[in-house]
Amino acid sequence: MNFGNILNEIESTDPEVFEKVSQRRHIFKSFGTKVALAALPFAIGSMFKKAYGQTTGSIIDVLNFALTLEYLEAAFYEQGSANPALFPTSAAASAIATIGQHETAHVNFLKSAILASGGTPVSSPVFDFTAGGTFPDVFVSYQTFLAVAQTFEDTGVRAYKGQAGNLISNNDVLTAALNIHSVEARHAAHIRQMRKANGFGDVKPWITNNDSGIGAVVQASYDGEENTLQAGIQIKDINGKAISMSDASEAFDEPLSKDQILAIVAPFIV
Repeated sequence: MNFGNILNEIESTDPEVFEKVSQRRHIFKSFGTKVALAALPFAIGSMFKKAYGQTTGSIIDVLNFALTLEYLEAAFYEQGSANPALFPTSAAASAIATIGQHETAHVNFLKSAILASGGTPVSSPVFDFTAGGTFPDVFVSYQTFLAVAQTFEDTGVRAYKGQAGNLISNNDVLTAALNIHSVEARHAAHIRQMRKANGFGDVKPWITNNDSGIGAVVQASYDGEENTLQAGIQIKDINGKAISMSDASEAFDEPLSKDQILAIVAPFIV
């Protein structure tokens, strides 16, 4: 979950939210290029209060849903980084620490945004990163750790895609969302490269068909990625070009709904 996804969810709750705020274009250009990360929560809180007079419960629910998902990712990387013996090299440990810092920043950002909007942040759930024993060695085996990390990151990218259609009519918000979404996608690509470099799967930086390179235990996060039909157009062999089904499937990430995301992460929440 990321900032763009949050805005997306809010606009789906109230399609007129951004029309209720003056200087909309200026605000979201600032989000994308000018406003410091630390100031964003207060800018959002001010925007909501200006739009509604007070923040509605539905908006707080959206932000707290995002916060819960960010808690999960931040806690996962924090627990992994707490065991230096898990990582084969200092470079690997540093990469995971950096991704973890990003997720912790997202948590702090969301908590501040909720408080600035007049709401109360939810507390972090208790997590079981073994998923009830499915991944018993997740913080002992580097291979298992990266497999779970890849699943979290790939799922997060698809979660954004599941809501992105609501932003098409709002270029300012869409631009800001895509800027942040690209960072999340790079996380996923980097984790996949780390797995391949260690011989943990024949994976590319992107998803081919619905193959996880992990196994059936994470298949729900990849089902549907084999789609090659986009906007009613078949990508395979498009315009007479020799484009395989596999290549066509790699061209786009497919969406996951909120319910699908919740079902995927549920085994990790006690």
